Amino acid sequence: MADIPEIEKRPAQDIKSFQETKLKELLKYANANSPFYKKLFESNKIDLNQISSLEDLKQIPVTTKDDLNKHNFDFICVPKEKIIDYVTSSGTLGDPVTFALTNNDLERLAYNENISLACTGANKNDVFQLMTTLDRRFMAGLAYFMGIKQMGAGVVRVGNGMPEFQWDTIKRLQPTIAIAVPSFILKLIEFAEQNKIDYKNCSVKKIVCIGEAIRNEDFSLNTLGKRIHDLWDVQLFSTYASTEMSAAFTECEFGVGGHHHPELLIIELLDDNNQPVKAGEAGELTVTTLGLEGMPLLRFKTGDICYAHNEPCKCGRNTMRLSPIIGRKQHMIKFKGTTLYPPSLYDVLNEVNYIQNYIIEVYTNDIGTDEITISIGSTNPPANYEKELKDHFRAKLRVAPTIKLSSPESITKLQFPEMSRKAITFIDRRTK
Repeated sequence: MADIPEIEKRPAQDIKSFQETKLKELLKYANANSPFYKKLFESNKIDLNQISSLEDLKQIPVTTKDDLNKHNFDFICVPKEKIIDYVTSSGTLGDPVTFALTNNDLERLAYNENISLACTGANKNDVFQLMTTLDRRFMAGLAYFMGIKQMGAGVVRVGNGMPEFQWDTIKRLQPTIAIAVPSFILKLIEFAEQNKIDYKNCSVKKIVCIGEAIRNEDFSLNTLGKRIHDLWDVQLFSTYASTEMSAAFTECEFGVGGHHHPELLIIELLDDNNQPVKAGEAGELTVTTLGLEGMPLLRFKTGDICYAHNEPCKCGRNTMRLSPIIGRKQHMIKFKGTTLYPPSLYDVLNEVNYIQNYIIEVYTNDIGTDEITISIGSTNPPANYEKELKDHFRAKLRVAPTIKLSSPESITKLQFPEMSRKAITFIDRRTK
């Protein structure tokens, strides 16, 4: 097993004390260098000397995606000549936000991915096949590459798509670990079966799954994860990250949540009133970034709803573990009296073998309530596909959306608009 950072093995009180020391340093730095936070502290009459514990953080107002959109460059804490790399968020909930990283920030990013990938048991003897882009202002691909480099392992930068090229690379270079979007793994398997590639006996033994959930809230494999595992007996690892926090939560071999790295983030789970949720309740993941020079954030609300698990893990880490993301707060749907998040819809659709791809659209109907239309891409649906799918949704979720049939090619065009870095499966057209 790879080395675990010492702080992640310490008792909970030691971790808390460590974070409180780092918090004081961050507050002093933000007050001196961030135009946004300096103004926030002044306008709210916040005495930073009175903030000495993690519990005292509640004295500081939360930071939202709207703040980042409206005041993007006021968050930057360094002169332009110190900025080495510019990246942007994906913009799935609004306009993309620019993030500026210094050389130290890039080293922190590499450290994060090094210790995150080490959670999977990876080490310098592995070779990773990177099935995600490094361009288009995308942080994740760069983070993986730099983390693998810091680990001392090998990396093959294939990029996304191109199943034939992916399999040719696997055959030639014998990578042991792949980093990929789970739904693309199904496309790889399909290509392999069509072309008589013995994928079950190839060199890849582990897959780090990015961008899509592969587990349910109880950590069992969801429909997508189970479909992959039933076809290909590889170890699947879930990981969750965001541009805003320049950090990741990755599972260890026991698959019971993404491990928190306390040297990089302070974590809160908050309710709709920005108060901490009770133990065992789901809340909105809210992060305070530690060790960032370019654009540190205080109490940033990610919009992602999840649970925290605080009992020590069998892998030896004593840090909090993050559950699979239930959904995004902004994506919550109230449909015919039922509250839904898109992942529950994905799970139903992923069970249907004749659906090749899909896109979900939510809009406001003429009486002001939420309506759902799902366009499915399929070349060979059964004659009664619409009734079958609606019955399937009613059985699982108690409600049935509108179903439309399209060609897989037309759905792909909707999923990948120009300049898109990842597939879009959910479009929110509701009246704001």
